[in-house]
Amino acid sequence: MFKFAGGALALFMATALSATAATVDVKMLTHGSDGAYAFEPGVVRIHSGDSVRFIPTDRGHNVQSIPGMIPEGAQSFSVPFSQERTIKFTTPGVYGYKCLPHYSFGMVGLVVVDNANNEAQARKAPMYGKAKDRFEQLFQQVDNASK
Repeated sequence: MFKFAGGALALFMATALSATAATVDVKMLTHGSDGAYAFEPGVVRIHSGDSVRFIPTDRGHNVQSIPGMIPEGAQSFSVPFSQERTIKFTTPGVYGYKCLPHYSFGMVGLVVVDNANNEAQARKAPMYGKAKDRFEQLFQQVDNASK
């Protein structure tokens, strides 16, 4: 009796947890509300187990996680040019990502999973061009939301 009840409880919990997972859409845009070459929204806050769907609203963009800007132990990720892909995030922390050909133009974004526990490390990653300024704006949004 107890084995069955335990199994049923485990099945119920797994079903309940998967039913509450969310997916947030991020658009890849040539012209966004903040100017040229943007991911919208630029900062996404989700919980562990949630996903982000990267949508190529405008063609010619891709998504790549940035080395040094993902939590320790987390998997890097990428989305091919002009393709839609959903990425599930399971490790808490900040994930920085870019569009490779438009990185120096500031086409970057952040995903925050549960908390920004690796923010100091992520801020130390090499950045250049307009990406550096854009990341500063995005990290400011993360910091302001944490207060």
